[in-house]
Amino acid sequence: MQIFTASIGWLATGVVVASYFCKGERTLRAVQFIGAAMWMSYGIVINSAPVVAANVLVMAAAAWTARRKRAVKTGGGG
Repeated sequence: MQIFTASIGWLATGVVVASYFCKGERTLRAVQFIGAAMWMSYGIVINSAPVVAANVLVMAAAAWTARRKRAVKTGGGG
């Protein structure tokens, strides 16, 4: 179980680092969302409320900014 838990954390780290190399904004938000979901999963496994809460906020911010950008681009407002 310890290897599984550590693997989630390391994979989440890799996804977050990869997000710094995303060129498109849509791709960036998607990768940020996935990374935060992985970190949230890690937080659940290690029973860490601060890790879960922080990454729920990151997921919400990534989803909100992606949706806002899409609405502005299509003329739906902000």
